Amino acid sequence: MAKTLLAIGAVMGALAVAIGAFGAHGLEGRVSERMLENYQTGVQYHMFHALGIIVVGLTAAVIGGSALLGWAGSLMLFGIIVFSGSLYTMALTGMTWLGAITPIGGVAFIAGWILLMITAFKL
Repeated sequence: MAKTLLAIGAVMGALAVAIGAFGAHGLEGRVSERMLENYQTGVQYHMFHALGIIVVGLTAAVIGGSALLGWAGSLMLFGIIVFSGSLYTMALTGMTWLGAITPIGGVAFIAGWILLMITAFKL
């Protein structure tokens, strides 16, 4: 579990950098300022939670894997896909209705952090 989470976190971090660079260099002047801000918010949360997945993986390496840690990492990954993915897609396509699903990813982020906290309190 630890190796898998560390690998997923590292891949997600690399993707966040690549997606952020694309936005910074390829979208300026092509999308509205508001959509560019949404895109950058997606990149920020993407990177924060890539690092969160790495923290979950390191925690699993130190204390051993558990269902709570597996769920924490999975929820953070799901959050990246839904939260950041919806913001990226909205910025690139102009489909603003995707903003309605963005909070689902945010709730997944929160739940992932709460599960990591519960794991910490169980130590």
